[in-house]
Amino acid sequence: MTGITILGATGSIGKSTLDVLALHRDKYRIIALTANHNVERMASLCQTHKPRYAVMANEQAAKQLKGRLSGQEITILSGMKALEEVAVLDEVDFVMAAIVGAAGLLSSLAAARAGKRVLLANKEALVMSGDLFMQAVVENNAELLPIDSEHNAIFQSMPHAFRDGLKQVGVERILLTASGGPFRTIPVNELATVTPEQAIAHPNWEMGKKISVDSATMMNKGLEVIEAHWLFGASADDIEVVIHPQSVIHSMVSYSDGSVLAQLGNPDMRTPIAHALAWPQRIESGVAPLDIFEVGRLDFEKPDLERFPCLTLAYQALRAGGTAPAILNAANEIAVEAFLEERLSYMQIPQIIDSTLQAIDVKSVNSLDTVLESDSLAREHANKYLHNL
Repeated sequence: MTGITILGATGSIGKSTLDVLALHRDKYRIIALTANHNVERMASLCQTHKPRYAVMANEQAAKQLKGRLSGQEITILSGMKALEEVAVLDEVDFVMAAIVGAAGLLSSLAAARAGKRVLLANKEALVMSGDLFMQAVVENNAELLPIDSEHNAIFQSMPHAFRDGLKQVGVERILLTASGGPFRTIPVNELATVTPEQAIAHPNWEMGKKISVDSATMMNKGLEVIEAHWLFGASADDIEVVIHPQSVIHSMVSYSDGSVLAQLGNPDMRTPIAHALAWPQRIESGVAPLDIFEVGRLDFEKPDLERFPCLTLAYQALRAGGTAPAILNAANEIAVEAFLEERLSYMQIPQIIDSTLQAIDVKSVNSLDTVLESDSLAREHANKYLHNL
C-alpha cells in the first residue's frame, strides 16, 4: 500500500483528499496527519483514519489532542520541525502539501529533498523558493504533481516532454483560467467598502478564508502565474490569465499548430487530487460527471487590471525575479490577515503589497536563508505600513 502524509489535514484540501482516499482504502495507507490548532477536528480525523502520527502546530494543542486520543496508538508531535519529520518518513511515499501560505514551505521542501511524490497544493512554496524547490525535485528524483485545479489542468494538457522546453514541444502559451471571484461585476468604486464576508463568498469553489480573499483580489491567480512559471518553464509573457466565470474549463494550453487543449470538469478539488494520487493511472474521485448541457455556455473575458491590481503586482514580481515573489507573498499574507480582521479596507490590500515591493531590496535566491530573510523583512515593512494607516 502507498503511504501518505497529509500536511494540512483539517483544511479544505485535506478534507477533499481524505474523501478520495476513503474510496480507495485498499490502495493507500495514511501515515501522518497534521493540523494547525483545530484539536476537535483533528481528533475526529485520527479516530476515523487511524494515522501512525499526528502533528499539531504547538505543544499546547498537541497536549489537548493527546487527552482526546488517550489509549490510541498514535504518536503525537508538535511544531514546525515535526512537520518536516512526518514528510520524510521512510514509510511515506506521497506527501499532500496543503498547508496554506509560507508556513508550508519547509515541510514541502523537505518532502522534495526526500525524493517523495509531492502533491503540491501549497503554491507559496514554489512562489517563495522557485529555483531552489525545483532543484530539490530534480536532484532527489522526486515527483512534483500540481493540485491547484489550474495547474493540474495544464499538466494534463501538456505533452509528456514539456520539461525539454515548451517551444521545443510546440507549446505557444498557457491560458490560466480564473473565475473572477465575487467582485467581477460590481462597480470598481464600490470595492473600497466590501466586507470580509463578501470577499470569502466565492461563487464556485469552497475554500479557506485566506485563499478566498486572494481569489477575490486575483492575487491567487497572480501567485498561480508564478507557480506556472516554475512548474512548466514558462516565461511571464507565455502565461495569459483568462476570466472564465463558469469554472468549468480549468485551464488550457495553446500549441503552435493552432490547437488548444483544455481540461474540463465540475469545480471540485477531488478531481485533481485523484489525478495526482493515481497518475499516470486514473481512479474514482467521487465527483459527479460534468453535464455539458446543464452548463449550457462558456464565457471568457480579459481581466480588468483596475479592478484587480494584485494581478499586475504579481506579474511585476515574476519579471523582477529573485526574492521579489517571496516579498510579494509575505506582504499579501499580512494584508489579507488584516483585512479579515477588519483592520484594513479591501482596496488597501494592493497598496501594502506595492509599498513593500518598492521598499525591500530584491536579492538573488542562492539559499533558503535568503528567501526567509526577505520574507521576514517584507512582513516587518508590511506591519509598519499597516500600523501607520
